Amino acid sequence: MQAKPQKEAQTVTPEGKRIGKLIDGVRLHFPETHPDERGDLCEIFNPAWGLRESPPVYAYQVTVRPGKVRGWVVHEEQDDWLIVSFGTLKIVLYDDREGSPSRGMLNEICLSEHNRGVVVIPRAVFHAVQNIGEKPAMFINFPTQPYRHENPDKYRLPPDSDVIPYRFESRLGW
Repeated sequence: MQAKPQKEAQTVTPEGKRIGKLIDGVRLHFPETHPDERGDLCEIFNPAWGLRESPPVYAYQVTVRPGKVRGWVVHEEQDDWLIVSFGTLKIVLYDDREGSPSRGMLNEICLSEHNRGVVVIPRAVFHAVQNIGEKPAMFINFPTQPYRHENPDKYRLPPDSDVIPYRFESRLGW
């Protein structure tokens, strides 16, 4: 018996806006990338976006090798504010916050240098990134607090933790 084809669900509006609920407090912003004969220019922070109440106090960049996963991490005191610069990353979020209206919800957000975006991740939301491209990927993080080397606000779970109902794997496309 052959499998019957399944109708695909709508994922974007005719204007290209994402359809689907985000975890409570997660925000997305897609800054314009301006290419010309010299290269590209893309803003990575602008207070006019209204994504944070104060200017950045700390920043760092992270590279992820093809196929590799960084995370799961969660913070008790800080929000993360990620922007993808190069490569293709899948950012996976999981809400396990007691009392959150979106508790138990997962979000997958794919960003690249062709679709740059800022993802605001509230404290207490687990997050991980996977490089789903064929070259190294890079993101920049502007957390809401500086890193405390003597007492980091960073808690980790392994990528295959049973606490989070998600498995990273190489998947065949449809």
